[in-house]
Amino acid sequence: MSRTIVIVGGGIAGIAAALRVAEAGEAPILIETRRRLGGRATSFHDPRSGRILDNCQHVVMGCCSNVLDLYDRLGVLDAIEWHKTTYWANPPHEPDALTPGRLPAPGHFTAAFLRMKAFTFAEKRSIARAMWQIVRMGLRGRLKWRGHTFAEFLARTNQPAPLIARFWDAIIVSACNVPADRCDASYALHVFQEGFLGSGWAATMGVPTVPLLELYDAAEALIVERGGEVQLGVSAKGLAFDGERVTGVVTEHGFVAAAAVISAVPADRLDKLCSVPLKHVDRRLRHLDAIQSSAILGVHLFFDAKVMTTPHLVLPGRPTQWLFDKGTVEGADSGALQPLQPLHHVHAVISGADAWCDLSEPEIVERVMADVHWALPAARGLAPVEARSVKEKRATFAVVPGIDALRPTAAPDARGGVRNLFLAGDWTDTGWPSTMEGACRSGYAAAAAATGRGGLVADVPIGSVARFLGLA
Repeated sequence: MSRTIVIVGGGIAGIAAALRVAEAGEAPILIETRRRLGGRATSFHDPRSGRILDNCQHVVMGCCSNVLDLYDRLGVLDAIEWHKTTYWANPPHEPDALTPGRLPAPGHFTAAFLRMKAFTFAEKRSIARAMWQIVRMGLRGRLKWRGHTFAEFLARTNQPAPLIARFWDAIIVSACNVPADRCDASYALHVFQEGFLGSGWAATMGVPTVPLLELYDAAEALIVERGGEVQLGVSAKGLAFDGERVTGVVTEHGFVAAAAVISAVPADRLDKLCSVPLKHVDRRLRHLDAIQSSAILGVHLFFDAKVMTTPHLVLPGRPTQWLFDKGTVEGADSGALQPLQPLHHVHAVISGADAWCDLSEPEIVERVMADVHWALPAARGLAPVEARSVKEKRATFAVVPGIDALRPTAAPDARGGVRNLFLAGDWTDTGWPSTMEGACRSGYAAAAAATGRGGLVADVPIGSVARFLGLA
């Protein structure tokens, strides 16, 4: 007979866990406070314009094998548009195009990198020297850098400060949501080893062509079809604990009994769901309040003229890290008996945005527009017709030195814990920074621990030449 397994939290981790629990023949009950699934990687209805807007632009990379597996299960892989080329702003010149060539990894970006005009030959030599060390240390070598900042590694390889701001931070802040001087070096090295150097496909960037919430619309029907249940708009209030095991979840609508519980909510939310006796018994829950967070800011800009000529743009050395061309949309309906004016939608992303969170929307737009005018010649002299900023103050956990000691395992380990309580979320011990891939991995791992079936999808294999050179 199937057991009831309650999953608290309907973000990517919770969706992944619920689907795999259902596939294992158990009966998942997925509880989510919001009215739609997707968690932080979702969209909202903007009352000002009537549009559906993403909280922030999310992308997937070719190395993200588990989240791509999830998209395949949801039937939405065809809603991802793939980009081999990454464009880097370099005004007044045209953007540099970083496209992998015919050389095998880790040399696949060599030709395009040498053609980049944003960096001098001396700077390219400096970057190449550090990349070579990243390859040669191997996957295990990065573990020696746990507890150190990535800035320490960069200092060891003699990277000048201006180059750190314009190249290394441009990548690391976007990937890890903290700058090099705060980021645990092992996670930054992970990004370069497996996201860029390991294989030719790894760095290919996938951008959703639909609002984020549409990526997860199929999840509810799939869970129900397989014997599960989804409770939307239901807030969990606590985990019921009888001294040895969790017996279910207390919600605002009553008690939901369970043979096992998978928590797939952020660390600070789980901290509030756990009683003192539960924390005393399960050591994984004792330091949830010590896990730091980092903010992300998304800014939607609408112009009455086309201002971007590339699908996306990296802004090296600028407070705004990325711009995404979201295409043409209709202007907001003003009620006048006139045709709606088409507007060009540009989405700006600021990662590691803690310092921005106290700013007003006009102040945010003013700062972002300074970066837009710097990067996009066609935008100079223009102001957005409409603008909407979206703050995610606790968007991700911060991969700062010491974080590994705080990240809990999916299942209780040999040192004890509540045997039927399983933990998921990108902040748990996935080995990845705070990404959709990490969230999906955590959901798959928790479901496997709870059911004894399933598990992670295999990583994208490291190329043979990269392995020969030491990246293994």
